[in-house]
Amino acid sequence: MGVRPGKLKVFLGAAPGVGKTYRMLDEGRRRARRGTDVVVAYAECHARPHTEEMLEGLEMLPRTHREYRTGTFSELDLDGVLTRHPEVALVDELPHTNVPGGRNAKRWQDIDELLAAGIDVVTTVNIQHLESLNDVVEKITGVPQRETVPDEVVRRAHQIELVDMPAEALRRRMAHGNIYQPEKVDAALAHYFRVGNLTALRELALLWVAGRVDETLQKYRSEHGIGTVWETRERVVVALTGGPEGETLIRRAERIADRSSGGDLLAVHVARSDGLADASPAALAKQRELVESLGGSYHSVVGDHVPTALLDFSRAENATQLVLGTSRRSWLSRLLAPRGIGEDTVELSGDIDVHMVTHEGAGRGRRLSAPGRQLPHARRVAGPLAGLALPLLLTAVLTNRGSLNLTSEALLFLVTVIGVACLGGVVSALLASLTASLLLNYYFIPPSGQFTITEPNNALALAVFVVVAVTVAALVDRSLRLARRAASATAEAETLSSMAGNILRGDQAVSMLLERTRETFGMESAELVPRSDQETDALEGDNGLVKVPAGPDRVLVLRGRSLPASEHRVLTAFAAHLAAALDHARLTEAAAEVEPVKAADRMRTALLAAVSHDLRTPLAAGRAAISSLRSTDVDFSAAERDELLATADVALVKLNRLVDNLLDMSRLRAGALTLHLQPTAFADVLPLALDTLPATSVPVESQGLAEICDVLADPPLLERVIANLVINAVRHSPPQRRVLISASSLGSRVELRVIDRGPGLHPEDRDRIFVPFQRLGDNDNTTGLGLGLALSRGLAEAMGGTLTPEDTPGGGLTMVLSLRAAGAEEPAGLTYDGRA
Repeated sequence: MGVRPGKLKVFLGAAPGVGKTYRMLDEGRRRARRGTDVVVAYAECHARPHTEEMLEGLEMLPRTHREYRTGTFSELDLDGVLTRHPEVALVDELPHTNVPGGRNAKRWQDIDELLAAGIDVVTTVNIQHLESLNDVVEKITGVPQRETVPDEVVRRAHQIELVDMPAEALRRRMAHGNIYQPEKVDAALAHYFRVGNLTALRELALLWVAGRVDETLQKYRSEHGIGTVWETRERVVVALTGGPEGETLIRRAERIADRSSGGDLLAVHVARSDGLADASPAALAKQRELVESLGGSYHSVVGDHVPTALLDFSRAENATQLVLGTSRRSWLSRLLAPRGIGEDTVELSGDIDVHMVTHEGAGRGRRLSAPGRQLPHARRVAGPLAGLALPLLLTAVLTNRGSLNLTSEALLFLVTVIGVACLGGVVSALLASLTASLLLNYYFIPPSGQFTITEPNNALALAVFVVVAVTVAALVDRSLRLARRAASATAEAETLSSMAGNILRGDQAVSMLLERTRETFGMESAELVPRSDQETDALEGDNGLVKVPAGPDRVLVLRGRSLPASEHRVLTAFAAHLAAALDHARLTEAAAEVEPVKAADRMRTALLAAVSHDLRTPLAAGRAAISSLRSTDVDFSAAERDELLATADVALVKLNRLVDNLLDMSRLRAGALTLHLQPTAFADVLPLALDTLPATSVPVESQGLAEICDVLADPPLLERVIANLVINAVRHSPPQRRVLISASSLGSRVELRVIDRGPGLHPEDRDRIFVPFQRLGDNDNTTGLGLGLALSRGLAEAMGGTLTPEDTPGGGLTMVLSLRAAGAEEPAGLTYDGRA
């Protein structure tokens, strides 16, 4: 018997400092008081006294320590926890990136191992670290989140508990020094912890947790077979036909959803065999765009009976209201078929409110709906009855009037037979033709009142009537069947086209396609399972279980209802799409494995292309100068010898710089660069960096460097970074326009700005300038390898800093180097980007 997997509980924080770690430790203390074996595997208290007090009375496991570059970092001791094997392990900071040296890159992977070993885990995460919200948080706060965790890791938690706090209360905690050290408070309140940022993060957290609760509720309803609507919140479904009234219905449904805070809008189109003959794919695509622009979601389902399909979908989504347009059928259509989709939907709706919305196209006519692949029960009963009753009724009318001749009477009976064929099919038409022929013979062909025919012409007329009636009825029935097949093919094509559109838009993830399949066929669940050797290639149906092969090693399993044979072909196509998506995922993984090799190849190719000229030029210049000096054929003057020596010196300096850049870039790429971080003053490093600059007509000035505190850096590497930044600024500055170097402090960070008045950068080029062997704005090979900025950013990040470009007011480019101030305490894994 296998080990029971552990359960995961996540404390999800709306923002840093709301008290996730405190709540995690409080949870551990409560479980320990109940007799549970609880250990603190990893907790980061950030020197907060109230949080540290919660550690008292809890067993704390030792951490493991790893050397990385020039520092020593403490990490979760995964093997130690597995050996201790407690019932519950408290592990802080779920999205944390582990220091290289362990077997897992991320802490959530460590936690997966603990869960697999049967250990329950309680952990913490902030909303901004969820992968799906990473870009949204960056847009709101302006701060990129470098450590993220896949949403699925958090979603599969046994429990998710939101740790929330109003924005003003959190700012008060910050001001009182309960979150960051006093020297960081002002900068934090002015930047990341603004009221707007905190309110937006809080809303994101509430909405994400609400979605998770909704998923849990849907799963519970599905597992317990609950079909009734639970009005936990308003969910409005709008039915779309592809007609011109669609936009009116969508906007009306959106207003209904807006009346309740948090209401959802879902649009659904039913693709069916007796579907709407005038459904426009272009109109549906336009309406889909409108729905998504209003924050709703678009769905397409398959169903033979539109009202049932609409209500099944609404109940599956726990919808509370359904919006339909009033019928576009003409008065003639209403006369022949009084009940429409709206009437049937209202009758079957139960506890779902149905809104019938009027629109400009109401009552202006549309084609009659073709009968379904199988006639509804009511029509199967009504057809034979009409085949008997309508000829009798017509006979009663004609015998009372008595003013028509035999030809007119026969034609009226023929029209009646055709009408019965349209209503009940060919069998009902045959019954009607038989009844009509007998009535014609008995009442209208002399001698009346008996089934004998005295004149041959009348016998011939009756025989022709029977042949024509049967032939016309058969042709009408065949044309209706062909129309039904065409409508069925149109519905299938529309459904598959919609799914193909999802894939073309990038929605090809297997989980997305499974959910799409479940919705389309109105099933309770859809999943891919490994295919066993005993599986057959045929579709199976048993108690609402349907299986269909999806590739050589997977089977698509749907639960909920038995599918009619007419839907099997579409389901097989869906399974083929899923198989293709699985193959695509495998190819993507294989391509990802090959990508580092390709990147290295590109690097080598670019390096060889660049080295072919950039290294050869200073070599050639230096060699020519030295060869000339060694020559005995020419007697150089002292001035000429000095000029040749200067040429050789410049060439060797340039060559030395290029080689140093190449070697350092190689070390950075290999992660083998050795750092010696120590307090370093910009004012001490800048003169050394400027001494390496070539002669130029662009003046370089500095200001404010002497008043700035020291930074934590490697002095020679910092000198290289500053030199490269200044060289880049000088290269692109107009003659006599100065390059300015300034510095300023921001909390625990110090920023150095290198400001030029050159042409600046287009926004799309801001990332490209940091790619090795890129030179923007010049096409010659005399300006270096294009490694300077790439190397500078790599060195800055290696020292725990950042290098970012900004626009210079009035024109030009400003390169901002941000480093940690010397002496500022910043725990490992915590930088000032809102993480805690």
